[in-house]
Amino acid sequence: VKLLESGGGLVQAGGSLKLSCAQSGGTFSSYAMGWFRQAPGKEHEFVAAISYSGNHTYYSDSVKGRFTISRDNAKNTVYLQMNSLKSDDTAVYYCTARVARYYSADTIDYWGKGTLVIGSS
Repeated sequence: VKLLESGGGLVQAGGSLKLSCAQSGGTFSSYAMGWFRQAPGKEHEFVAAISYSGNHTYYSDSVKGRFTISRDNAKNTVYLQMNSLKSDDTAVYYCTARVARYYSADTIDYWGKGTLVIGSS
């Protein structure tokens, strides 16, 4: 299973950005998907997750109300729409997959290589 993120970049505070993660190999529609991020000098932080069907979503308190996770099982792709970006959102964002219907931040089976998001103040 390979996960390939795209869509990162530099955005001004208050702006928006949409990340995509395309999965190859495996059965995407059977996997719960999620996003983690790692800011400079900090540990990995859970951001958002979505169940295999897309019916259940989960967010960290730091992004709730600003970020939206979604998936298109026909395209083997998961998205992260980020609005009202802040400088604190600056991090490398990683796409993750769990070989299960529902997500668990403690049990990740696959990681992407990450895409850098910079929120400039």
